[in-house]
Amino acid sequence: MMFKQFFEPESSTYTYLLGCEHTNEAVLIDPVASEVEHYTQALDEHGLTLVYTLDTHVHADHVTAANALRNKFGSKSILHRNSGVDCGDIFITDRSAIRIGNFLIEARYTPGHTNACTSYVIDGMVFTGDALLIDGCGRTDFQEGNPATLYESIHQQLFSLPDDTIVYPGHDYKGRLSSTIGQEKQSNARLGHHRSKAEFIEMMNNLNLPYPKKIDIALPANKACGQ
Repeated sequence: MMFKQFFEPESSTYTYLLGCEHTNEAVLIDPVASEVEHYTQALDEHGLTLVYTLDTHVHADHVTAANALRNKFGSKSILHRNSGVDCGDIFITDRSAIRIGNFLIEARYTPGHTNACTSYVIDGMVFTGDALLIDGCGRTDFQEGNPATLYESIHQQLFSLPDDTIVYPGHDYKGRLSSTIGQEKQSNARLGHHRSKAEFIEMMNNLNLPYPKKIDIALPANKACGQ
């Protein structure tokens, strides 16, 4: 499998390119509109054909490149069916399987940050979007957020994975590239140390975070697949 991690500094967003070396088919997870040229260069460099774009949720901090990449490469955009987005090509549910060449990507529904949050599991890796971050998690105070739902999603869908599963988040603000399920179960500041659901809900309801800077631009654009 060909794997590449991209970083968009304005929103601290990670995008992931996965490619099958046998069929030369590829997928991009959480592509950012401003970074299309970087993705194009990587695809060309490795001789890959972009088949799908997967958004882990409807983002509030950057504009998705789903539409731009669809226009450029003919790729199909994939979202969870609860996204409220009408312009996607394929709408998935929990445990849907997405084939890219010789490997399968398993979708795990992980709502709580938003209604559409989906994590993607493949070959000892999990791409968690904003549900589970390194030493943190997505906020739950806007866009259908619910701390109780997020707690259950993470414990049932992510913490049930093997401890050595590599966690690749949607963002990191300290330069960290990845973690593991075992590390997050043990020491995550919001979810580790066997924190109870009641403790988690109380903490998340009292974060008093600032209003997301780009939500008024990003959310309407992402409801239109980045158009």
